[in-house]
Amino acid sequence: FDWPLFWSFLRPQLLALSAAVVLALGAALLNVHIPVLLGQLVNVVARCARGHVPTYLREVRSPALRLLTVYCLQGLLTFGYIALLARVGEQVAGNMRKALFSALLRQEVAFFDATRTGQLVARLTADVQEFKSSFKLAISQGLRSGTQTAGCFVSLYLLSPKLTGLLLVALPALVGAGAFIGAFLRSLSRQAQEQVAKATVVADEALGNVRTVRAFAMEEQQAGLFRAEVDRAGRLSERLGLGIAAFQGLSNLALNGIVLGTIFVGGSLMAGDELSPGDLMSFLVASQTVQRSGQGPVVVRGLSAGARVFELLRLEPLVPLQGGVCIPAHSLCGRICFNHVSFSYPTRPGYPVLQDFSLTLPPCQTVAIVGPSGGGKSTVAVLLERFYEPTAGTITLDGHDIASLDPSWLRGQVIGFISQEPVLFGTTIMENIRFGKPGASDAEV
Repeated sequence: FDWPLFWSFLRPQLLALSAAVVLALGAALLNVHIPVLLGQLVNVVARCARGHVPTYLREVRSPALRLLTVYCLQGLLTFGYIALLARVGEQVAGNMRKALFSALLRQEVAFFDATRTGQLVARLTADVQEFKSSFKLAISQGLRSGTQTAGCFVSLYLLSPKLTGLLLVALPALVGAGAFIGAFLRSLSRQAQEQVAKATVVADEALGNVRTVRAFAMEEQQAGLFRAEVDRAGRLSERLGLGIAAFQGLSNLALNGIVLGTIFVGGSLMAGDELSPGDLMSFLVASQTVQRSGQGPVVVRGLSAGARVFELLRLEPLVPLQGGVCIPAHSLCGRICFNHVSFSYPTRPGYPVLQDFSLTLPPCQTVAIVGPSGGGKSTVAVLLERFYEPTAGTITLDGHDIASLDPSWLRGQVIGFISQEPVLFGTTIMENIRFGKPGASDAEV
């Protein structure tokens, strides 16, 4: 996980994040105090139940009002830190998506040949969303859980050292077993997510090339492929669901066993006047707070998603978008030479498309390259655009190696490129024509 890069996204939100952390810690400290106040209230109720009914309302008023005040403060603090974390999370996620999209657009064409579009879209959407959710959970629940766990253990020890010792004996074994089962479930979850991604890729390819599918009447074949991938994802998800069900069932059994053991041992201590009913109630509430404090698996999944995003953010293109020489317009003639060029596509390195290819395109002339399908005609055009780098030889413009020229200047000011299969963007015809020159006037269009 790239912490320095994450810090660059988090730093602008540091003030709001600090305020959220302070409010979350305040809510956690109030949660630690709630079991003690509940115990005091239960002690008052227990005393009045033994025959002091006339003084019940007067005696119960003070602890009840204190508890109500703490509940109200806790609610306000909870509202505050959740609202702030929502703002911080959305700002960080939005900036990550913008930076990731810009980083993807900077990559060379070979990167997109080797990486499916569905996977990149998943990084932009699902992975950023999962990282954002785990980040918010780590702050809101992680800080609260850590503070509450430490505070509640102190409270538990002050209430009853014997019961606290019993809890300390049972919890490590439960946590260890939970971590072992959780690791297995996380592995199964990753497999299920990867299978869902495969199904998404099938759907993306079929819907993105629907004209080809329709032209060859392959609707049923593509639907069958998608159904097969979805069925495999469903089987993995069902296994994951069974694992989660077993984990939750065993967890409930274990935690309820702790409650039962606490009541059994606490009853013995009450019989020996070593523990009051209110103290037993406080102990039960505080121990449940400790048992609810585990958020590790969610955070681990979020860190994995964030690591995948940051890996793409750190990726540097082999051919940068900008940087290099620009030939002055008054001296630009347009003479293009391919000098002993050899080339293989990066995804098929063992299959050369061009070998020792030489060609001179004189300025101010129209040249047509004619040849069979797969002969390398389109490859000549994409090499001139520097979509790829030749494996051998050079390509020059007016004697300048195009590898030394500014790619943005070369593509935007010198070479006009029309694909044999033009793509229309989801906007007006006017804007599609204006795509290569957004500032073009209506008359130019």
